[in-house]
Amino acid sequence: MQVDAVVLDIDGVLVDVADSYRRAIVESVEQVYGETIAKADIQPFKNASGFNNDWELTDAAALFVLMARETDVDVAEFTDAIADHGGGLDAATAVVRERLTASEADEVVAAWEPERLREVFQTLYLGSELYREIERGEPRFDAPGYINDEPKLVSEATLATLQERYAVGVVTGRPAAEADIAMDRVGLSVPAEHRFTMDDWERGKPHPHALMTLAERFDAQRVAFAGDTLDDIQTAINADGEDDDRVYYGVGVLTGGLTGDDGRATYAENGASAVIESVEDLTELLE
Repeated sequence: MQVDAVVLDIDGVLVDVADSYRRAIVESVEQVYGETIAKADIQPFKNASGFNNDWELTDAAALFVLMARETDVDVAEFTDAIADHGGGLDAATAVVRERLTASEADEVVAAWEPERLREVFQTLYLGSELYREIERGEPRFDAPGYINDEPKLVSEATLATLQERYAVGVVTGRPAAEADIAMDRVGLSVPAEHRFTMDDWERGKPHPHALMTLAERFDAQRVAFAGDTLDDIQTAINADGEDDDRVYYGVGVLTGGLTGDDGRATYAENGASAVIESVEDLTELLE
């Protein structure tokens, strides 16, 4: 894997988001609807594809909770059906319409409140102070902010070594302001043109545009993309299929939702070029 550029995801790769983003998903649905999914149930949504945006995953989790009030359905059945429809929030709404009667589906959609869910999510995740700064509004309740407690998953020494040896970029589903906070925490600085966030492109992963654009800007021939979800792996696969001039490798990292032997097997079954325990092992892999 003789690469000349490395692209990194943030969540689950550079910082641990199990008790921040994922906690905010579970608690946002709980606060709005009085019931929710388990934290372990988030991973099947991720595996269904199309949920790189955690606001949309929160919306889909809320749809599941509302749908479960109307019919007997479990998370595995719901997320498998989402995957069969191509993944993402549009697929989740299609499943609701498909599995319920028209009147039941109308009731679910009427009770569904994406804007309120997003407001609660951002308050829980950012905390009151950052919410005022980033969202430019007043939160409905006070919160300390889970973003302040995201453990680092990478050392500054590893990042320095990567930047000495390779062109390094970032592709993340985070909004730009939240990406800045995480990158500052781990000590990673890249030019704006070497980073793609939610604010920089509409499609999101696994669409290959951001990864291919970075490869072009780096004038790189072989690119490794390290991420913690199947969408990250598929992004590299999609780029490799569309770009005849370059080679792309999808490297699965076992510090996100996919962990242990099961995570390793899942990555392998979905086309990962390599799997590593953490991003700390990336330099050794690339050597």
